[in-house]
Amino acid sequence: MQFREFGLILFVERYEECISFYRNILRLKVRNDKETLVSFEISNGYLMVENGGVGSKKEKSRDRNPTVLRFDVDSLTTAVNELESRGVIFSQRSLKFDWGSIAVFNDPDGNRIELGELNSSSGSFLEN
Repeated sequence: MQFREFGLILFVERYEECISFYRNILRLKVRNDKETLVSFEISNGYLMVENGGVGSKKEKSRDRNPTVLRFDVDSLTTAVNELESRGVIFSQRSLKFDWGSIAVFNDPDGNRIELGELNSSSGSFLEN
């Protein structure tokens, strides 16, 4: 089977805040804007943010939301500084592992988001 692209649907409670966050803070390009959902472009696919989830004022635990959104970047320091200048508050600015480093923050609904600066030992590393 040949899949055309990958999409991720994220159901949120704080819909307007989340749409603003992904559009204005993360600056994801809007692919499609409907009454109850907005799809954003991500490399080789899309992130759809849709009304109907359950939010949290703090990061959701893994038993409430076992998914993490990870956006890989070339420079973690540069990306963290840029997002901090747009008002993002990081719970972790840099966690170092053998496979790379991540920074951690949440969207307005408490969904965990990571920025990743990976090296070749990462399980998701893509060789060119």
